[in-house]
Amino acid sequence: MFVVDLNYIASLEKIDANMGDHMKFLRKYYKLNAFIASGRKVPRTGGIILVLAKSKEEVEKIINEDPFVINKLAEYSITEFRTSQVHDALKTIIK
Repeated sequence: MFVVDLNYIASLEKIDANMGDHMKFLRKYYKLNAFIASGRKVPRTGGIILVLAKSKEEVEKIINEDPFVINKLAEYSITEFRTSQVHDALKTIIK
């Protein structure tokens, strides 16, 4: 499991102008069962994505498809962790 921490480096106006493409990117990886959850940070300085992947390199490849990254609107960091406990509702997707 990985936590992707996106930090905006552009104005919210530019972020909002690219939000539709970013949402298409998110939907693609939800359909591929790579993304578990995502959302905006509070305050709105970026976002968080929980990702299931085999390696950090795989996550980097995915995130580099994000229009926010392609258009230099956001930077990201990736943190890997091993789940030791998980809610029952997630046990079928998190191994």
